[in-house]
Amino acid sequence: MTERAPVEGLDYEQARDELAEVVRALEAGGLGLDESVALWERGEALARRCEEQLAGARERVEKVLGDERQQDTGSGE
Repeated sequence: MTERAPVEGLDYEQARDELAEVVRALEAGGLGLDESVALWERGEALARRCEEQLAGARERVEKVLGDERQQDTGSGE
């Protein structure tokens, strides 16, 4: 298996794309047990990274929306 970048350094799109590759490779089969387990572990780490990135984006959007709501309620007086 080729050397891959640390999961922590990947942005959402990179992690998502690599996760799709991992899924394709596992679904295609033909891998040894050790390689399959290593790919599965990498896939789990990539999925967690995607979730972290999405949670961060969600928090940013909620903060902006919350700030806008505060401005809207404060300016109506």
